[in-house]
Amino acid sequence: MWPLVVVLLLGSGRCGSAQLIFNVIKSVEYTLCNQTVVIPCFVNNVETKNITELYVRWKFKGENIFIFDGSQQMSKPSSNFSSAKITPSELLRGIASLKMDKSDAVLGNYTCEVTELSREGETIIELKYRVVSWFSPNENILIVIFPVLAILLFWGQFGIVTLKYKSNYTKEKAIFLLVAGLLLTVLVIVGAFLFIPGEYSTKNASGLGLIVLPTVILILLHYCVFTIAMGMSSVTISILILQILGYVLSVVGFSLCVSECIPVHGPLLISGLGIIALAELLGLVYMKCVASNHRTIQPPKKAVEEPLNAFKESKGMMNDGKYKMHLQL
Repeated sequence: MWPLVVVLLLGSGRCGSAQLIFNVIKSVEYTLCNQTVVIPCFVNNVETKNITELYVRWKFKGENIFIFDGSQQMSKPSSNFSSAKITPSELLRGIASLKMDKSDAVLGNYTCEVTELSREGETIIELKYRVVSWFSPNENILIVIFPVLAILLFWGQFGIVTLKYKSNYTKEKAIFLLVAGLLLTVLVIVGAFLFIPGEYSTKNASGLGLIVLPTVILILLHYCVFTIAMGMSSVTISILILQILGYVLSVVGFSLCVSECIPVHGPLLISGLGIIALAELLGLVYMKCVASNHRTIQPPKKAVEEPLNAFKESKGMMNDGKYKMHLQL
């Protein structure tokens, strides 16, 4: 009996530990942004230098989903996990991680079994899904608020034009401003409803496009309002250039954000929208100041005509008096 025990101990001493030891990884997560899913499996004490002595089996809910037989150099994924694979060259370093397409990934517990000659071991890893928002909550708020604020400021400018500069525009121009403003308002409202905070989706991208791209209408409306109210000047041209710059930044930021699952150029998009709103605010303030000066400096037409008519009448009466005195003489 004792000789047998000694032989077994000596054999285990030559072969190392009788059990393969794994790095314990309880769970791994993937997100919408992942194209492939990697379930890690790391063996710490692989000793063989020959891949033919290794055998790897991955299981999901007790069923084999992938088998690698080193002795036959064969990899066999199951039909439900057809994209599953491992990298055989990494097995000698103890890496038996399973890679698969995101479309094949199923949430749950996966079992990694590795056999090295007479030694074997297994570990269980849970695959989880993590929701990643496209934009942060603060970015979502600013993306909606800036265009809405810009539209409200435009309606303020429209009110000043209709109240203070009635003689400067025709009915057709007023209808154009009204229809274009309503169209822009509807587009941005629809975009805000589609742009729901959450993961990247076609719906969210469409909503963001309806919020950002139609703001070019604001530039045209701003130009029309300026030409009706006060004409083009260095100040109005500067405001329009600032607004065009904001639109360019917002469009560039939009194109970069749509092409990425997790946008890193959100601040560029938001800064462009903020500049557009700032240009609308400057335009409203400038129009308000010009309208106030126009009202206080230029006296009403009636107030000018009444003294002039009175002066003419008094002058006519004096001429009539002189004529009568001449006749009497």
